[in-house]
Amino acid sequence: MNQAEVQQYLQQSTDQDVAARNTLSPNTAILLGILFIAVVFRFHNISLPLVDAFSWRETSTAMMADNFQQRSWNIFFPEISWTGPGPSYQGREFQIVSYLTALLYQLFGWHDWFGRMVAAFFGLVTVFSLHRLTALCWGETHAHAAALAYALMPAAIMIDSSFLPDPAMLALVTLGVWLFAKYWAGGSSWLLPVATLSFSLGVLAKPPGLAAGAVIFYLMVCWILENKRKQATVVFLSGLLSLAIIGAYFSWAIYLGRSYPPFHVAGSGYIWDSGFWTFFRNSFYFKSVWNTSVWWFYGYPLMVLIAVGFWMPPRPVEDPKQRTLSAIPYVWLAAAMVVYLVAAREITSNPWNYHIFHVPFAMFCGRGALLLVTFGSGAALSPAVVLRAVCLAAVTLVWSTFPLVATMKAPIAMDGKLLGEELARLARPGDLVIAIAPEVGDPVPVYYSRTRGWVFPPGGGDVEWSKFVADDTTAVAQLEDLRAQGADLFGVAKNAADKKDRLFMEHHKGVVEYLDKTATKLVDSDRLLIYRLGLP
Repeated sequence: MNQAEVQQYLQQSTDQDVAARNTLSPNTAILLGILFIAVVFRFHNISLPLVDAFSWRETSTAMMADNFQQRSWNIFFPEISWTGPGPSYQGREFQIVSYLTALLYQLFGWHDWFGRMVAAFFGLVTVFSLHRLTALCWGETHAHAAALAYALMPAAIMIDSSFLPDPAMLALVTLGVWLFAKYWAGGSSWLLPVATLSFSLGVLAKPPGLAAGAVIFYLMVCWILENKRKQATVVFLSGLLSLAIIGAYFSWAIYLGRSYPPFHVAGSGYIWDSGFWTFFRNSFYFKSVWNTSVWWFYGYPLMVLIAVGFWMPPRPVEDPKQRTLSAIPYVWLAAAMVVYLVAAREITSNPWNYHIFHVPFAMFCGRGALLLVTFGSGAALSPAVVLRAVCLAAVTLVWSTFPLVATMKAPIAMDGKLLGEELARLARPGDLVIAIAPEVGDPVPVYYSRTRGWVFPPGGGDVEWSKFVADDTTAVAQLEDLRAQGADLFGVAKNAADKKDRLFMEHHKGVVEYLDKTATKLVDSDRLLIYRLGLP
Protein backbone atom coordinates (compact mmCIF):
# COMPACT_ATOMS: atom_id res chain seq x y z
CA MET A 1 0.00 0.00 0.00
CA ASN A 2 1.54 3.30 -1.12
CA GLN A 3 1.39 6.59 0.81
CA ALA A 4 -1.64 7.91 -1.11
CA GLU A 5 -3.62 4.76 -0.34
CA VAL A 6 -2.65 4.96 3.33
CA GLN A 7 -3.83 8.59 3.53
CA GLN A 8 -7.09 7.66 1.76
CA TYR A 9 -7.67 4.77 4.21
CA LEU A 10 -6.99 6.99 7.23
CA GLN A 11 -9.36 9.66 5.87
CA GLN A 12 -12.12 7.08 5.33
CA SER A 13 -11.62 5.75 8.89
CA THR A 14 -11.80 9.28 10.28
CA ASP A 15 -14.97 10.02 8.33
CA GLN A 16 -16.55 6.80 9.60
CA ASP A 17 -15.64 7.66 13.19
CA VAL A 18 -17.14 11.14 12.85
CA ALA A 19 -20.31 9.71 11.29
CA ALA A 20 -20.61 7.17 14.10
CA ARG A 21 -20.26 9.90 16.71
CA ASN A 22 -22.87 12.03 14.96
CA THR A 23 -25.37 9.16 14.71
CA LEU A 24 -27.58 8.27 17.67
CA SER A 25 -27.31 4.73 18.87
CA PRO A 26 -30.61 2.82 18.95
CA ASN A 27 -30.60 2.76 22.76
CA THR A 28 -30.06 6.52 22.97
CA ALA A 29 -32.82 7.13 20.44
CA ILE A 30 -35.22 4.96 22.44
CA LEU A 31 -34.35 6.81 25.67
CA LEU A 32 -34.97 10.15 23.98
CA GLY A 33 -38.32 8.84 22.74
CA ILE A 34 -39.29 7.78 26.26
CA LEU A 35 -38.26 11.19 27.61
CA PHE A 36 -40.46 12.79 24.96
CA ILE A 37 -43.41 10.65 26.08
CA ALA A 38 -42.74 11.66 29.68
CA VAL A 39 -42.69 15.34 28.62
CA VAL A 40 -46.03 14.98 26.85
CA PHE A 41 -47.78 13.47 29.86
CA ARG A 42 -46.18 15.72 32.48
CA PHE A 43 -46.50 19.01 30.64
CA HIS A 44 -49.98 18.41 29.27
CA ASN A 45 -52.28 21.00 30.85
CA ILE A 46 -49.36 22.24 32.95
CA SER A 47 -51.16 25.55 33.51
CA LEU A 48 -54.01 23.87 35.43
CA PRO A 49 -54.69 25.90 38.60
CA LEU A 50 -53.90 24.26 41.93
CA VAL A 51 -57.42 22.83 42.25
CA ASP A 52 -56.88 19.11 41.69
CA ALA A 53 -56.90 16.24 44.18
CA PHE A 54 -53.69 17.48 45.81
CA SER A 55 -54.74 21.14 46.11
CA TRP A 56 -54.40 21.22 49.91
CA ARG A 57 -50.67 20.34 49.89
CA GLU A 58 -49.92 22.16 46.65
CA THR A 59 -51.24 25.51 47.83
CA SER A 60 -49.30 25.25 51.08
CA THR A 61 -46.14 24.66 49.05
CA ALA A 62 -47.09 27.55 46.75
CA MET A 63 -47.56 29.86 49.73
CA MET A 64 -44.00 29.13 50.84
CA ALA A 65 -42.76 30.12 47.37
CA ASP A 66 -44.80 33.34 47.62
CA ASN A 67 -43.33 34.18 51.01
CA PHE A 68 -39.76 33.54 49.89
CA GLN A 69 -40.24 35.98 47.04
CA GLN A 70 -42.33 38.57 48.90
CA ARG A 71 -41.08 38.49 52.51
CA SER A 72 -37.72 36.76 52.98
CA TRP A 73 -35.31 34.74 50.85
CA ASN A 74 -34.03 32.80 53.86
CA ILE A 75 -34.63 29.20 52.83
CA PHE A 76 -34.40 28.02 56.45
CA PHE A 77 -37.61 29.86 57.38
CA PRO A 78 -40.43 28.41 55.22
CA GLU A 79 -43.68 30.24 55.88
CA ILE A 80 -47.30 29.59 55.01
CA SER A 81 -50.08 32.21 54.81
CA TRP A 82 -53.15 30.47 56.25
CA THR A 83 -52.66 31.13 59.98
CA GLY A 84 -52.97 34.90 60.12
CA PRO A 85 -50.65 37.87 59.57
CA GLY A 86 -47.57 35.90 60.57
CA PRO A 87 -44.81 35.19 60.77
CA SER A 88 -46.18 31.68 60.27
CA TYR A 89 -43.04 29.57 60.10
CA GLN A 90 -43.46 25.81 59.98
CA GLY A 91 -41.17 22.84 60.39
CA ARG A 92 -40.92 21.62 56.82
CA GLU A 93 -38.62 19.73 54.50
CA PHE A 94 -35.83 21.66 52.74
CA GLN A 95 -37.67 23.83 50.24
CA ILE A 96 -36.05 22.99 46.90
CA VAL A 97 -39.13 23.10 44.65
CA SER A 98 -40.72 26.14 46.31
CA TYR A 99 -37.44 28.08 46.34
CA LEU A 100 -36.74 27.44 42.66
CA THR A 101 -40.31 28.49 41.92
CA ALA A 102 -39.82 31.70 43.91
CA LEU A 103 -36.78 32.47 41.78
CA LEU A 104 -38.94 32.06 38.67
CA TYR A 105 -41.51 34.44 40.18
CA GLN A 106 -38.75 36.98 40.71
CA LEU A 107 -37.58 36.69 37.12
CA PHE A 108 -40.83 36.27 35.20
CA GLY A 109 -43.66 37.32 37.52
CA TRP A 110 -46.19 35.22 39.41
CA HIS A 111 -47.85 32.29 37.64
CA ASP A 112 -49.46 29.57 39.72
CA TRP A 113 -48.28 26.85 37.33
CA PHE A 114 -44.55 27.58 37.68
CA GLY A 115 -44.39 25.13 40.57
CA ARG A 116 -45.88 22.39 38.41
CA MET A 117 -43.27 23.11 35.75
CA VAL A 118 -40.37 22.84 38.22
CA ALA A 119 -41.76 19.54 39.52
CA ALA A 120 -42.17 18.21 35.97
CA PHE A 121 -38.51 18.90 35.16
CA PHE A 122 -37.51 16.92 38.23
CA GLY A 123 -39.78 14.14 36.95
CA LEU A 124 -37.75 14.00 33.75
CA VAL A 125 -34.57 13.63 35.81
CA THR A 126 -36.19 10.64 37.49
CA VAL A 127 -37.02 9.05 34.11
CA PHE A 128 -33.41 9.40 32.96
CA SER A 129 -31.85 8.24 36.25
CA LEU A 130 -34.24 5.30 36.53
CA HIS A 131 -33.34 4.26 32.99
CA ARG A 132 -29.62 4.31 33.69
CA LEU A 133 -29.99 2.57 37.06
CA THR A 134 -32.09 -0.20 35.51
CA ALA A 135 -29.52 -0.59 32.73
CA LEU A 136 -26.86 -1.23 35.38
CA CYS A 137 -29.08 -3.75 37.17
CA TRP A 138 -30.84 -5.62 34.38
CA GLY A 139 -29.58 -4.33 31.02
CA GLU A 140 -30.68 -1.82 28.38
CA THR A 141 -33.85 -3.61 27.27
CA HIS A 142 -35.21 -3.66 30.80
CA ALA A 143 -34.12 -0.03 31.19
CA HIS A 144 -36.30 0.98 28.24
CA ALA A 145 -39.28 -0.94 29.64
CA ALA A 146 -38.88 0.44 33.18
CA ALA A 147 -38.47 4.06 32.04
CA LEU A 148 -41.50 3.75 29.76
CA ALA A 149 -43.53 2.23 32.61
CA TYR A 150 -42.62 5.19 34.82
CA ALA A 151 -43.41 7.65 32.04
CA LEU A 152 -46.93 6.19 31.70
CA MET A 153 -47.66 5.40 35.36
CA PRO A 154 -50.65 7.55 36.51
CA ALA A 155 -49.23 8.05 40.00
CA ALA A 156 -45.89 9.23 38.65
CA ILE A 157 -47.55 11.55 36.12
CA MET A 158 -49.76 13.08 38.80
CA ILE A 159 -47.06 13.62 41.40
CA ASP A 160 -44.45 14.78 38.89
CA SER A 161 -46.83 17.47 37.61
CA SER A 162 -47.97 18.69 41.03
CA PHE A 163 -46.54 21.59 43.06
CA LEU A 164 -45.05 19.21 45.65
CA PRO A 165 -41.58 18.49 47.05
CA ASP A 166 -41.82 14.77 46.21
CA PRO A 167 -40.67 15.01 42.54
CA ALA A 168 -37.42 16.65 43.68
CA MET A 169 -36.98 13.98 46.35
CA LEU A 170 -37.33 11.05 43.98
CA ALA A 171 -35.28 12.63 41.20
CA LEU A 172 -32.35 13.45 43.46
CA VAL A 173 -32.24 10.18 45.41
CA THR A 174 -32.58 8.14 42.19
CA LEU A 175 -29.79 10.15 40.59
CA GLY A 176 -27.67 9.65 43.71
CA VAL A 177 -28.28 5.90 43.85
CA TRP A 178 -27.51 5.50 40.13
CA LEU A 179 -24.26 7.47 40.42
CA PHE A 180 -23.23 5.47 43.47
CA ALA A 181 -24.04 2.15 41.78
CA LYS A 182 -21.97 3.29 38.83
CA TYR A 183 -19.11 4.16 41.19
CA TRP A 184 -19.47 0.78 42.94
CA ALA A 185 -19.31 -1.01 39.57
CA GLY A 186 -15.93 0.57 38.82
CA GLY A 187 -16.72 4.15 37.84
CA SER A 188 -14.61 7.23 38.45
CA SER A 189 -13.91 8.39 42.02
CA TRP A 190 -15.68 11.73 41.42
CA LEU A 191 -18.97 9.88 41.29
CA LEU A 192 -19.00 9.31 45.06
CA PRO A 193 -19.11 12.97 46.23
CA VAL A 194 -21.65 13.85 43.53
CA ALA A 195 -23.80 10.86 44.48
CA THR A 196 -23.57 11.82 48.17
CA LEU A 197 -24.60 15.41 47.42
CA SER A 198 -27.51 14.37 45.22
CA PHE A 199 -28.80 11.76 47.65
CA SER A 200 -28.50 14.15 50.61
CA LEU A 201 -30.46 16.87 48.82
CA GLY A 202 -33.10 14.31 47.90
CA VAL A 203 -33.64 13.25 51.50
CA LEU A 204 -33.65 16.89 52.61
CA ALA A 205 -36.37 17.50 50.01
CA LYS A 206 -38.52 14.81 51.62
CA PRO A 207 -37.56 12.31 54.39
CA PRO A 208 -39.03 9.16 52.71
CA GLY A 209 -36.10 9.42 50.29
CA LEU A 210 -34.00 7.94 53.07
CA ALA A 211 -35.36 4.53 52.04
CA ALA A 212 -33.25 4.65 48.88
CA GLY A 213 -30.18 4.83 51.09
CA ALA A 214 -30.70 1.14 51.80
CA VAL A 215 -29.30 0.46 48.32
CA ILE A 216 -26.10 2.33 49.14
CA PHE A 217 -25.82 0.53 52.48
CA TYR A 218 -26.40 -2.82 50.75
CA LEU A 219 -23.63 -2.20 48.22
CA MET A 220 -21.28 -1.04 51.00
CA VAL A 221 -21.93 -4.27 52.92
CA CYS A 222 -21.17 -6.25 49.77
CA TRP A 223 -17.79 -4.51 49.62
CA ILE A 224 -17.14 -5.43 53.26
CA LEU A 225 -17.95 -9.07 52.51
CA GLU A 226 -15.49 -8.91 49.62
CA ASN A 227 -12.83 -7.53 52.00
CA LYS A 228 -12.75 -4.21 50.15
CA ARG A 229 -12.64 -2.39 53.45
CA LYS A 230 -10.89 0.73 52.19
CA GLN A 231 -13.66 1.48 49.68
CA ALA A 232 -16.33 0.61 52.24
CA THR A 233 -14.76 2.94 54.81
CA VAL A 234 -14.84 5.86 52.38
CA VAL A 235 -18.50 5.17 51.63
CA PHE A 236 -19.28 4.84 55.34
CA LEU A 237 -17.71 8.22 56.08
CA SER A 238 -19.60 9.79 53.19
CA GLY A 239 -22.81 8.31 54.58
CA LEU A 240 -22.10 9.67 58.06
CA LEU A 241 -21.56 13.14 56.61
CA SER A 242 -24.81 12.88 54.67
CA LEU A 243 -26.77 11.73 57.72
CA ALA A 244 -25.22 14.49 59.85
CA ILE A 245 -26.39 17.15 57.40
CA ILE A 246 -29.84 15.60 57.12
CA GLY A 247 -30.16 15.23 60.88
CA ALA A 248 -29.01 18.80 61.50
CA TYR A 249 -31.55 20.26 59.09
CA PHE A 250 -34.52 18.30 60.39
CA SER A 251 -33.54 19.08 63.98
CA TRP A 252 -33.71 22.73 62.98
CA ALA A 253 -37.07 22.18 61.24
CA ILE A 254 -38.54 20.60 64.39
CA TYR A 255 -37.20 23.46 66.51
CA LEU A 256 -38.64 26.04 64.11
CA GLY A 257 -42.04 24.40 64.04
CA ARG A 258 -42.21 24.18 67.82
CA SER A 259 -41.01 27.73 68.42
CA TYR A 260 -43.33 29.84 66.25
CA PRO A 261 -47.10 29.95 65.81
CA PRO A 262 -48.93 27.93 64.58
CA PHE A 263 -46.49 25.48 66.22
CA HIS A 264 -46.75 23.03 63.35
CA VAL A 265 -44.20 20.44 62.21
CA ALA A 266 -45.24 18.78 58.95
CA GLY A 267 -45.95 15.08 59.15
CA SER A 268 -47.90 13.00 61.64
CA GLY A 269 -49.48 9.57 61.88
CA TYR A 270 -46.30 7.64 62.66
CA ILE A 271 -46.36 4.38 64.58
CA TRP A 272 -44.82 6.03 67.66
CA ASP A 273 -47.60 8.64 67.62
CA SER A 274 -50.55 6.29 67.36
CA GLY A 275 -49.05 3.14 68.83
CA PHE A 276 -48.40 -0.26 67.26
CA TRP A 277 -51.77 -1.69 68.25
CA THR A 278 -53.65 1.16 66.56
CA PHE A 279 -51.81 0.33 63.34
CA PHE A 280 -52.41 -3.38 63.90
CA ARG A 281 -56.15 -2.96 64.52
CA ASN A 282 -56.39 -1.00 61.28
CA SER A 283 -54.42 -3.68 59.39
CA PHE A 284 -51.72 -1.06 58.77
CA TYR A 285 -54.23 0.77 56.56
CA PHE A 286 -53.78 -1.67 53.68
CA LYS A 287 -57.40 -1.20 52.64
CA SER A 288 -56.57 2.44 51.90
CA VAL A 289 -53.48 1.32 49.99
CA TRP A 290 -55.60 -0.97 47.84
CA ASN A 291 -58.22 1.67 47.10
CA THR A 292 -55.59 4.27 46.21
CA SER A 293 -53.78 1.77 43.99
CA VAL A 294 -56.88 0.68 42.08
CA TRP A 295 -58.79 3.93 41.71
CA TRP A 296 -56.05 6.55 41.64
CA PHE A 297 -52.46 5.50 41.18
CA TYR A 298 -52.07 2.38 39.04
CA GLY A 299 -55.21 0.54 38.01
CA TYR A 300 -55.44 -3.19 37.46
CA PRO A 301 -53.26 -3.41 34.29
CA LEU A 302 -50.21 -1.83 35.92
CA MET A 303 -50.79 -3.68 39.19
CA VAL A 304 -50.73 -7.00 37.32
CA LEU A 305 -47.52 -6.06 35.51
CA ILE A 306 -45.85 -5.01 38.77
CA ALA A 307 -46.84 -8.31 40.41
CA VAL A 308 -45.58 -10.38 37.46
CA GLY A 309 -42.29 -8.53 37.32
CA PHE A 310 -41.77 -8.84 41.07
CA TRP A 311 -42.52 -12.57 41.05
CA MET A 312 -40.36 -13.41 38.01
CA PRO A 313 -37.13 -11.39 38.07
CA PRO A 314 -34.44 -11.81 35.39
CA ARG A 315 -32.43 -15.00 35.64
CA PRO A 316 -29.25 -14.81 37.75
CA VAL A 317 -26.09 -14.10 35.77
CA GLU A 318 -22.65 -15.61 36.30
CA ASP A 319 -20.88 -12.32 36.98
CA PRO A 320 -20.97 -11.80 40.81
CA LYS A 321 -20.93 -8.01 40.47
CA GLN A 322 -23.87 -8.05 38.10
CA ARG A 323 -25.73 -10.47 40.36
CA THR A 324 -25.29 -8.04 43.26
CA LEU A 325 -26.59 -5.12 41.21
CA SER A 326 -29.61 -7.11 40.04
CA ALA A 327 -30.96 -7.19 43.61
CA ILE A 328 -31.20 -3.39 43.88
CA PRO A 329 -34.95 -3.14 43.06
CA TYR A 330 -35.76 -5.61 45.84
CA VAL A 331 -33.56 -3.82 48.36
CA TRP A 332 -35.19 -0.48 47.50
CA LEU A 333 -38.70 -1.95 47.74
CA ALA A 334 -37.97 -3.64 51.08
CA ALA A 335 -36.68 -0.36 52.55
CA ALA A 336 -39.70 1.53 51.22
CA MET A 337 -41.96 -1.03 52.89
CA VAL A 338 -40.20 -0.40 56.23
CA VAL A 339 -40.86 3.32 55.79
CA TYR A 340 -44.49 2.54 55.04
CA LEU A 341 -44.93 0.32 58.11
CA VAL A 342 -43.70 3.04 60.48
CA ALA A 343 -45.60 5.86 58.73
CA ALA A 344 -48.66 4.09 57.31
CA ARG A 345 -51.21 6.55 58.60
CA GLU A 346 -49.28 9.57 57.30
CA ILE A 347 -48.60 7.98 53.90
CA THR A 348 -52.18 6.84 53.31
CA SER A 349 -53.53 10.24 54.37
CA ASN A 350 -51.11 12.04 52.03
CA PRO A 351 -50.68 9.63 49.12
CA TRP A 352 -47.96 11.62 47.32
CA ASN A 353 -45.68 10.01 49.93
CA TYR A 354 -46.00 6.75 47.95
CA HIS A 355 -43.62 8.29 45.41
CA ILE A 356 -40.60 6.55 46.95
CA PHE A 357 -42.10 3.23 45.76
CA HIS A 358 -42.25 4.25 42.13
CA VAL A 359 -38.67 3.45 41.13
CA PRO A 360 -38.85 -0.26 42.05
CA PHE A 361 -42.48 -0.42 40.91
CA ALA A 362 -41.49 0.91 37.48
CA MET A 363 -38.64 -1.60 37.26
CA PHE A 364 -40.94 -4.50 38.14
CA CYS A 365 -43.64 -3.17 35.82
CA GLY A 366 -41.17 -2.98 32.93
CA ARG A 367 -39.98 -6.50 33.68
CA GLY A 368 -43.55 -7.79 33.76
CA ALA A 369 -44.33 -6.12 30.45
CA LEU A 370 -41.26 -7.67 28.80
CA LEU A 371 -42.25 -11.11 30.05
CA LEU A 372 -45.74 -10.83 28.61
CA VAL A 373 -44.79 -9.42 25.21
CA THR A 374 -41.90 -11.87 24.65
CA PHE A 375 -43.64 -14.95 26.06
CA GLY A 376 -42.85 -17.91 23.84
CA SER A 377 -41.02 -15.71 21.33
CA GLY A 378 -37.64 -15.22 22.95
CA ALA A 379 -35.98 -11.83 22.94
CA ALA A 380 -36.25 -11.32 19.17
CA LEU A 381 -38.24 -8.33 17.93
CA SER A 382 -40.73 -10.39 15.92
CA PRO A 383 -44.08 -9.15 14.55
CA ALA A 384 -45.84 -11.06 17.33
CA VAL A 385 -43.78 -9.26 19.99
CA VAL A 386 -44.50 -5.87 18.42
CA LEU A 387 -48.23 -6.62 18.22
CA ARG A 388 -48.34 -7.72 21.86
CA ALA A 389 -46.44 -4.59 22.92
CA VAL A 390 -48.90 -2.37 21.07
CA CYS A 391 -51.88 -4.15 22.62
CA LEU A 392 -50.37 -3.99 26.11
CA ALA A 393 -49.62 -0.28 25.73
CA ALA A 394 -53.18 0.35 24.53
CA VAL A 395 -54.68 -1.54 27.50
CA THR A 396 -52.45 0.38 29.92
CA LEU A 397 -53.34 3.75 28.44
CA VAL A 398 -57.08 3.08 28.17
CA TRP A 399 -57.62 1.35 31.53
CA SER A 400 -54.94 3.01 33.66
CA THR A 401 -53.18 6.14 32.46
CA PHE A 402 -55.94 8.19 30.82
CA PRO A 403 -58.86 7.57 33.23
CA LEU A 404 -56.84 7.70 36.47
CA VAL A 405 -54.91 10.85 35.59
CA ALA A 406 -58.19 12.48 34.56
CA THR A 407 -59.71 11.50 37.92
CA MET A 408 -56.83 12.94 39.92
CA LYS A 409 -56.63 16.11 37.82
CA ALA A 410 -60.36 16.86 38.09
CA PRO A 411 -60.76 20.48 39.32
CA ILE A 412 -62.53 19.55 42.54
CA ALA A 413 -61.39 22.70 44.37
CA MET A 414 -62.45 25.14 41.64
CA ASP A 415 -65.02 26.84 43.87
CA GLY A 416 -62.24 27.47 46.36
CA LYS A 417 -60.21 29.18 43.67
CA LEU A 418 -63.23 31.27 42.64
CA LEU A 419 -63.75 32.26 46.26
CA GLY A 420 -60.12 33.30 46.54
CA GLU A 421 -60.28 35.37 43.37
CA GLU A 422 -63.43 37.10 44.57
CA LEU A 423 -61.76 37.85 47.89
CA ALA A 424 -58.77 39.26 45.99
CA ARG A 425 -61.13 41.55 44.07
CA LEU A 426 -62.76 42.82 47.26
CA ALA A 427 -59.70 43.02 49.51
CA ARG A 428 -58.06 46.31 50.36
CA PRO A 429 -54.29 46.57 50.88
CA GLY A 430 -53.39 44.81 54.13
CA ASP A 431 -56.74 43.03 54.54
CA LEU A 432 -56.78 39.62 56.18
CA VAL A 433 -59.28 36.99 55.09
CA ILE A 434 -61.09 34.02 56.59
CA ALA A 435 -61.95 31.44 53.95
CA ILE A 436 -63.71 28.08 53.86
CA ALA A 437 -62.98 25.95 50.80
CA PRO A 438 -65.23 23.18 49.43
CA GLU A 439 -63.02 20.79 51.41
CA VAL A 440 -62.77 22.31 54.86
CA GLY A 441 -59.20 23.14 55.81
CA ASP A 442 -57.96 23.43 52.23
CA PRO A 443 -56.05 26.75 52.01
CA VAL A 444 -56.72 27.16 48.27
CA PRO A 445 -59.00 30.25 48.68
CA VAL A 446 -56.47 31.97 50.94
CA TYR A 447 -53.78 31.31 48.33
CA TYR A 448 -55.81 32.70 45.43
CA SER A 449 -56.89 35.71 47.48
CA ARG A 450 -53.23 36.81 47.22
CA THR A 451 -53.48 37.94 50.85
CA ARG A 452 -52.87 36.34 54.21
CA GLY A 453 -55.52 35.00 56.54
CA TRP A 454 -56.99 31.90 58.10
CA VAL A 455 -58.74 28.72 57.13
CA PHE A 456 -61.87 28.09 59.20
CA PRO A 457 -62.05 26.50 61.67
CA PRO A 458 -58.59 27.98 62.40
CA GLY A 459 -55.89 25.31 62.37
CA GLY A 460 -52.26 24.67 63.05
CA GLY A 461 -50.24 22.55 65.44
CA ASP A 462 -52.33 19.74 66.88
CA VAL A 463 -55.64 21.53 66.23
CA GLU A 464 -58.13 19.67 64.02
CA TRP A 465 -59.14 21.99 61.21
CA SER A 466 -60.72 19.62 58.71
CA LYS A 467 -64.04 19.36 60.55
CA PHE A 468 -66.45 21.90 61.98
CA VAL A 469 -66.90 22.40 65.69
CA ALA A 470 -69.97 20.90 67.25
CA ASP A 471 -72.07 24.03 67.81
CA ASP A 472 -72.63 27.57 66.54
CA THR A 473 -71.64 29.19 69.83
CA THR A 474 -68.09 27.82 69.63
CA ALA A 475 -67.84 28.71 65.94
CA VAL A 476 -68.96 32.31 66.62
CA ALA A 477 -66.39 32.56 69.40
CA GLN A 478 -63.69 31.41 66.97
CA LEU A 479 -64.90 33.94 64.41
CA GLU A 480 -64.81 36.77 66.91
CA ASP A 481 -61.31 35.79 68.02
CA LEU A 482 -60.11 36.03 64.42
CA ARG A 483 -61.90 39.35 63.97
CA ALA A 484 -60.06 40.62 67.05
CA GLN A 485 -56.78 39.53 65.43
CA GLY A 486 -57.56 41.68 62.40
CA ALA A 487 -59.67 39.57 60.03
CA ASP A 488 -61.46 41.82 57.51
CA LEU A 489 -63.26 39.48 55.10
CA PHE A 490 -65.12 36.21 55.64
CA GLY A 491 -65.83 33.98 52.66
CA VAL A 492 -67.27 30.51 52.23
CA ALA A 493 -67.97 28.29 49.25
CA LYS A 494 -71.59 27.22 49.60
CA ASN A 495 -70.67 23.60 48.90
CA ALA A 496 -68.08 23.60 51.73
CA ALA A 497 -68.21 20.37 53.74
CA ASP A 498 -65.99 18.92 56.43
CA LYS A 499 -64.53 15.44 56.74
CA LYS A 500 -67.84 14.26 58.26
CA ASP A 501 -69.68 15.51 55.14
CA ARG A 502 -71.47 18.26 57.08
CA LEU A 503 -72.23 21.30 54.92
CA PHE A 504 -71.30 24.64 56.46
CA MET A 505 -74.50 26.27 55.21
CA GLU A 506 -76.57 23.65 57.07
CA HIS A 507 -74.43 22.80 60.08
CA HIS A 508 -73.63 26.43 60.91
CA LYS A 509 -76.84 28.24 60.01
CA GLY A 510 -76.47 30.14 63.26
CA VAL A 511 -73.08 31.49 62.17
CA VAL A 512 -74.58 32.76 58.92
CA GLU A 513 -77.42 34.44 60.84
CA TYR A 514 -74.88 36.02 63.19
CA LEU A 515 -72.89 37.37 60.23
CA ASP A 516 -76.06 38.79 58.68
CA LYS A 517 -76.50 40.87 61.86
CA THR A 518 -72.89 41.87 62.57
CA ALA A 519 -71.19 42.14 59.18
CA THR A 520 -71.80 43.59 55.72
CA LYS A 521 -72.78 41.09 53.05
CA LEU A 522 -70.79 41.71 49.85
CA VAL A 523 -71.50 38.60 47.76
CA ASP A 524 -74.35 36.11 47.91
CA SER A 525 -74.36 33.99 44.75
CA ASP A 526 -75.23 30.40 43.98
CA ARG A 527 -71.66 29.38 44.86
CA LEU A 528 -70.17 31.97 47.22
CA LEU A 529 -70.99 33.96 50.34
CA ILE A 530 -68.70 36.82 51.42
CA TYR A 531 -68.95 39.37 54.26
CA ARG A 532 -66.89 42.36 55.34
CA LEU A 533 -66.47 41.99 59.07
CA GLY A 534 -65.62 45.49 60.25
CA LEU A 535 -64.50 46.29 63.78
CA PRO A 536 -65.15 43.72 66.54
